[in-house]
Amino acid sequence: MGILTPIASALRVDAGVAGTSLTITGIVAALVAAFAPVLSGRLDKRTLLMVFLLLLAGANVMSALATSFAVFAAGRVLIGISMGIVWANAGALGPRISEPAHLGRTMTTIFSGVSVGMVLGLPAGALIETLGGWRAALWAVAILGLVAAVFVRLALPALPVTERPGMSGIFHPWRDRGVRAGFFITALIVMGHFAAYTFIRPVLETGEHNTSLLIVVALAVFGLAGVLGNFWIGSISHRSPRRALLIALAAIAAGAAIIPFVVDYTWLVFDALILWGAAYGGIGVATQAWNRVANPGIIESSSAMLSGVFNASIAVGSFVGGLIFDEFGGTVIMLGGAVVVLVGWVVTATSRP
Repeated sequence: MGILTPIASALRVDAGVAGTSLTITGIVAALVAAFAPVLSGRLDKRTLLMVFLLLLAGANVMSALATSFAVFAAGRVLIGISMGIVWANAGALGPRISEPAHLGRTMTTIFSGVSVGMVLGLPAGALIETLGGWRAALWAVAILGLVAAVFVRLALPALPVTERPGMSGIFHPWRDRGVRAGFFITALIVMGHFAAYTFIRPVLETGEHNTSLLIVVALAVFGLAGVLGNFWIGSISHRSPRRALLIALAAIAAGAAIIPFVVDYTWLVFDALILWGAAYGGIGVATQAWNRVANPGIIESSSAMLSGVFNASIAVGSFVGGLIFDEFGGTVIMLGGAVVVLVGWVVTATSRP
């Protein structure tokens, strides 16, 4: 998202079309993640994570070398496959590597990685693009994939699969009322956030005083706020996932709605991004905590399905956001994203885990 504008320019497509690369990744990742327990078969979890982290690295190399949007999109398909398997299996590792007494903290730590990665990725990508171009940013992600694969090999024990779930077990989480509510809340948060945030850079570029360097700094501030927010919202999630989500959703909606009206005022832009970033940084932890409280007996299957819901919502949000952005501009997409998140707030307020 932080390098969307230069990618669109280099591959000679509109920003909205370039945004569909997120849609492609999200759709593939959603399908793969939802069915990950079946697709993974009996392959050792550690080996599985290593293989698909290496595929992730290779797919980013392919994207970095792309000279057309078609090749770039093909790379995004492979990235989606990798994301779906890695995210679903990493999210379900908690019960395998933690004592029951520490499971809550373990799951929070795992999903903190998701939150921190998502909020730091955009400003880091934007900074690398400013220094060395968008292809350099993708090369950096490829290297991180390799590093992650090495760490998986060094840090995790062998994790053989003792039971291969059938297709009927994949959709079991949807039968639980509280878990199902968590899925709907997650979908609304992520669709609203990504509809708006995918196009945050072109919106900020409309500001009279917003240079490329200032935008990179602003996005870095967003990321840092997200890291702090991850632990802030995470600490509340331990006690009350519902309260944590109500606080986070209200702040995300407010930040997104404010941005288009303050783009010419640097400090107000920073304030809005801090509010938005801090709130969104804890969403991964809070939504996982909701599902864990709703039904602690199906953590593995609900984590896989949550990954699918999350990535499908990224796809829908970025795709619809691209259509709205190209047709109506940045103000409408920011306000539209805020409205969707507010609908999620209402669902959260009227539901129980």
